[in-house]
Amino acid sequence: MSKRTPKIGPAVQKERKRKGLTLEQLALRSGVSKSMLSQIERGEANPTFAVVWSLTQALEIDVAELIGGTSSQRQTVQIEITTGTLTPRIQSADGLCQLKILGPPRLAGQTEWYEVEIQPGGRLESDPHTLGTFEHFTSLDGEFQVQSGAVSVVLKEGETAHYPADVAHAIANAGTETVRGLLVVLYK
Repeated sequence: MSKRTPKIGPAVQKERKRKGLTLEQLALRSGVSKSMLSQIERGEANPTFAVVWSLTQALEIDVAELIGGTSSQRQTVQIEITTGTLTPRIQSADGLCQLKILGPPRLAGQTEWYEVEIQPGGRLESDPHTLGTFEHFTSLDGEFQVQSGAVSVVLKEGETAHYPADVAHAIANAGTETVRGLLVVLYK
C-alpha cells in the first residue's frame, strides 16, 4: 500500500484565489518567490516545510487546511489526533530520505520532531541552524552514521545521539536495509 504526498499546489492556488491574491501579492506576503509559487501551484516543485509554513502564515490558514482537510478530530477539549494520512511528509530530492513531521506547526522554529526513514545509501544533510540549536536523534531500528561538524559516530539501534546542529550536520544510512529514527530539533 503506497502513501501519496498531499497535493499542496492546487490547494495553495485555490486558497490564494479565494482570498483574491495574485501570485505577486502572495509572494510579498510569504517571502516565497513568485516563480517558486508558480512551480508549487503547477505541481512542479515539492516545497520544504519552511516554505509550507510561510505560505500558511501568509494565507492565514492551518497546515492541515492546506494539505486537504481537518488536521485533527477532537476527542476531548485537550486531545487532538492527526491522522496518518494528514501527517505532512518531506522527501529528499533523491527520494532516499523521508521525514514525517510529527510536531505541531505552531512550534516550528522552536521545537520540532520528525520520524526519519532513510533507504540504503541515503544521506540527510543539513546546513547549520541558528546558533545554539541542538538535535537529538534516536535509532528506532538499524545503524546510522551521525555527523556534526567534523565529528562522526555510528549510532546503533536503541541509542540516541545529542549533537550541535548550528554547524553542518548529517544523518546517513550506510547499511543495506531501510532504517528509521526519531529526530528532535531544539532551537535556542
